[in-house]
Amino acid sequence: MTRPSGQALTTLLASLRAAGEETRLRILALLAEGELSVSDLTDILGQSQPRISRHLKLMAEAGLLRRSREGAFAFFRIDDGAPGGALALTLARELDPADPILAADRERLASVRAARAATAQSYFANVAREWDRLRSLHVPDDAVEAAIEAAVGPQPVNALLDLGTGTGRILERLAPRASRAVGVDANHAMLAVARANLEAAGLSRVELRQGDIYALPFARGSFDLVIVHQVLHFLDDPARALREAAAMVAPGGRLVLVDFAPHEMEFLRAEHAHRRLGFAREQIIAWMGEAGLDCDLAEEVTAFDGGSGQLGVMLWRGRDPRVQGDFPLRQYDREVA
Repeated sequence: MTRPSGQALTTLLASLRAAGEETRLRILALLAEGELSVSDLTDILGQSQPRISRHLKLMAEAGLLRRSREGAFAFFRIDDGAPGGALALTLARELDPADPILAADRERLASVRAARAATAQSYFANVAREWDRLRSLHVPDDAVEAAIEAAVGPQPVNALLDLGTGTGRILERLAPRASRAVGVDANHAMLAVARANLEAAGLSRVELRQGDIYALPFARGSFDLVIVHQVLHFLDDPARALREAAAMVAPGGRLVLVDFAPHEMEFLRAEHAHRRLGFAREQIIAWMGEAGLDCDLAEEVTAFDGGSGQLGVMLWRGRDPRVQGDFPLRQYDREVA
């Protein structure tokens, strides 16, 4: 049995009281499978929205759950980075999965996820033609993903942040190596696609957040690996976004950035909302330096056959030069209020 970390007696009693009710235990069993919205839980448990919201509020206030906003939706997950969340996970894992009530809840959870995946796929089908057209202009995605993995290297990752996560593809590749993995995107519809893809890949514990890349909802230095993949060219102020991303990097951590090299494809501005037509190698290196990172890698990504496509793709890696000691990452990964 996995034991939660130590708590003061009064805190432990408050956590137990918050969890000690049938519906709340059912909610914890479901959230042990991954984050869910209030609407999801209402559909699965067959109870009213106010009642479900009250249960969630009590458990969040007791430190068992973490709440995040995504447009008009509120998503909840077990806060396994806090003592109350660790206790909640322990309680959820001690429940008998063969219990008829819990088994029925899991069946309805599967139906909710299937419906969510169908909705996400419908959205993506509407943009797939233009998406594929753009992808055909540069080196294949598998070559870019392989370059990212090579830049990350074989060492384990404690906390991973993927900015502009899109369909969640980078998280699919890297999240299995991370103790904690978080994806942020401004687009609710794309987050729905990412959530469906990650659930299909068995990665339902990955955190997805709707957020502003200029004002990220995390404490400074919370992540030892930050990925910014094909994001900067959409932004009015890419240097500012890079500074915010760099601020998330822990002492000794790394930031891997992938974007287009300079080009003259003006149609991308009008048809794909590109604000910048690529970035020079020296420009990103300079911005990394201004953000406090040492750029130790800047290379063009090529296909496995050596081709680079009409749109060149560049990869940069920046390292935080601060000495990495016994840095307690788990204490710094709380959201900014």
